[in-house]
Amino acid sequence: MLKERRLAIEGWFTTDPVALLGTRCGSCGTPYFPRNELACRNPGCSGPKDGSELSEYAFGTRGTLWSYADARYKPPAPYVSPDPFRPYLLAAVELAEEKLVILGQVAPGVSLDDLSVGQEMELTVGTLYEDDEAEYVVWMWSPVA
Repeated sequence: MLKERRLAIEGWFTTDPVALLGTRCGSCGTPYFPRNELACRNPGCSGPKDGSELSEYAFGTRGTLWSYADARYKPPAPYVSPDPFRPYLLAAVELAEEKLVILGQVAPGVSLDDLSVGQEMELTVGTLYEDDEAEYVVWMWSPVA
């Protein structure tokens, strides 16, 4: 039986098309991920400080690998991991357009040897975990071929 595919974190990303969702200030252009609903936090912004200047924003899907790490230890709850725990890679990617660094897991099948600081990465979606009812997906980073 085919499992339902669900977002592991509602409202932070979409799968079709793949995109990270946040907000952007209409007055100064400052992007926020995850979304910011309160007010623009840019001290140089001259816009209103009541949140009315913030609108939903879909981030670019490509960037440069800024840093990466090999996660060998199971994170604490609320993280849900396969049993037994499988190590994974993390990547910090600086988005090309927004110049904002976004952290995420690296897509399965990519090894440490496949990564180098400065290489181009693209946003994708992969399985974070599964239970009896569904497959829970999250954004991930993959090297551009």
